[in-house]
Amino acid sequence: MREKPSVLFLSPEVVPFAKTGGLADVSGALPPALKRLGLDVRLVLPLYRTVREKDIEETLLLENLPVPLGTRTLTAKVLRTVTQEGIPVYLIEREDLYDRPNLYGNAQGDYYDNLERFAFFCHAALRLAAELSFYPDVIHCHDWQTALVPPLLKGPFHKDPKWTGTPVVFTIHNLAYQGIFPKEKLPVTGLPKADFFHMEGLEFWGNISLLKAGIVYSSAITTVSPAYAREIQTPEYGEGMEGVLQKRKAALHGILNGADYSLWDPARDKHIQMNYSPGRMEGKPVCKKALIEEMGMDPGLSEQPLLGMITRLDKQKGLDLLLKVLDDLFKLDLGLIILGSGDDALRKSLERKTQTYHGRLGLYIGFDEHLAHRIMAGADLFLIPSRYEPCGLTQMYALKYGTIPLVRATGGLDDSIVSFDPLTKKGNGFKFVPYDPKAFLKTIREAVRLFADKETWKKLMVKGMQADFSWDRSARKYLELYKTLVRKYEALGAETEVRQPLRKNIPTPSG
Repeated sequence: MREKPSVLFLSPEVVPFAKTGGLADVSGALPPALKRLGLDVRLVLPLYRTVREKDIEETLLLENLPVPLGTRTLTAKVLRTVTQEGIPVYLIEREDLYDRPNLYGNAQGDYYDNLERFAFFCHAALRLAAELSFYPDVIHCHDWQTALVPPLLKGPFHKDPKWTGTPVVFTIHNLAYQGIFPKEKLPVTGLPKADFFHMEGLEFWGNISLLKAGIVYSSAITTVSPAYAREIQTPEYGEGMEGVLQKRKAALHGILNGADYSLWDPARDKHIQMNYSPGRMEGKPVCKKALIEEMGMDPGLSEQPLLGMITRLDKQKGLDLLLKVLDDLFKLDLGLIILGSGDDALRKSLERKTQTYHGRLGLYIGFDEHLAHRIMAGADLFLIPSRYEPCGLTQMYALKYGTIPLVRATGGLDDSIVSFDPLTKKGNGFKFVPYDPKAFLKTIREAVRLFADKETWKKLMVKGMQADFSWDRSARKYLELYKTLVRKYEALGAETEVRQPLRKNIPTPSG
């Protein structure tokens, strides 16, 4: 009997190994939080080129792991490393599949063989676990790249009785990314057509949808915020999957992501000019002045509202709204700093505006982790006008840094930010509802007016800094879900005795 209940955690990207977005942050922060609750958590991800290029100590675990891919059987190497928190990480090495400049695609679009790449990964992860005799109590999969695991357990791997009754949690980080492939490629998955390629399976408008496979065949589906779980069941946000999600709404759970305060905390942040905390706020204006100087902006902005954005240059992130209000925005005697990359047309529009508002609009195209921290510490107000936002983490970071979030009421932004009420003094930020430039500008004006009330603004800053959006809180909710699934599967499979009798050892969420 294992001493600890176990979770096999599958993700296509994990901080600090590989990252394109918030998924990597979640996959890097949730496992340590689960470990602190007493779970045996093990991570599996592909060995991308970006992982090779990092200074990571790793050892060869398996030399030739046989992995089926369509009608062929290939081999993979498996390397093992350990995170700072002591979590084992297994890296699936296959040079022709993963040794590439990017994780999923390039300027021409997604890699043409992404189905092969991630079908191989899913098969390899399960084969690896079996090879190690590690049959976990729960498998936790993330996004379409891992979504073949649930149907594989009901198909080819069902023959292994040790996998019987293993619950799978499938987390959707962004429903817009669905893993759509031509039906002709179905043999690559290793799933029998008659059993799995139909309307109630992974068929989606004549194609294969790996995301749909994860939704249909998992024991439970989670999203990264309660509001997003509700939104994706509607035509406006459902991306064509709303009907499938409505059918599985009893298994759909919204659990708000957490913030990794080991990386984002102004009291110990090594990237900023001067550390500060709710009881010692002297560092905040120092960071503001240093940021203004670094960006070559008007020194007079140190006494005016300084707005910040750290974002992908994309209409999803509300950049079209921002461009529509910029001219009126700068009539409010303020400054704005934007860090981001993405859509070329949006980039050019912003670059033209920097010439018009020289000294008032600071723009850095690309991504700079150090600058991101300095913007978070130096800005007064943080803008997130997203069209939709499954969770969002920057609003949580902003609160911790005393940088007041101004967000659109969608997804996790709606769950985490409460509009400030000047009468009751309740709330932790500013929020607007309609995706409309007038509503956006009106809310900015409200925030700028409140900024002039220094005493109230400082109280609002301190209140935000004292909020708790830590991963420990979110991990307890995941643990409760794991427990519920394990109990359900135990009850269903009690007579077969195919699972190891350790379910009762899963700790309570407070443990």
